[in-house]
Amino acid sequence: MTDTPVLSHYLAAIAYRAQKVLRGAPASFGNFRISRGVRTPCELVRHMASVLGYARTFFVGGIYRADPLPSFADEIARFHEMLESLREHFEGGVFVCITPHQLLQGPLSDVMTHIGQLALLRRLAGSPVPPEDFIYAEVSSENLSSEQADPIAPNDVWTTPEDDLASC
Repeated sequence: MTDTPVLSHYLAAIAYRAQKVLRGAPASFGNFRISRGVRTPCELVRHMASVLGYARTFFVGGIYRADPLPSFADEIARFHEMLESLREHFEGGVFVCITPHQLLQGPLSDVMTHIGQLALLRRLAGSPVPPEDFIYAEVSSENLSSEQADPIAPNDVWTTPEDDLASC
């Protein structure tokens, strides 16, 4: 069995979690700066597109560095386009200069870490992301767009694994 379905699903989890953080953010969130030397959300999304672009170079060659776009919305759109492009290369199934495991432990995990940073910045900007049990999220490897499903298991309190098992 190939690792391609797992990688494609991980890209979908990235898309879902990114939109979880970005959906409902205040209009000013893209330019929120906590302090000098710390990336704004807009800069983080651009960096995430660059990291994904770097991963794509292992399939297409060359180098990739995302130049700034005019708006936060444009940066978000480019990020999702890069997810789509990378999935197309995964589906080709030819991993020559990098293994699926290296993609997961390197650039894909890096992007997920940056999504966590965006969530922290949302909280610091006074607009925390609502909690959700991601196990039940509607994540589909067919959907890497910014149009992600609404949470189906939002919760007001943290649950324990025992609570989750009791509801099975």
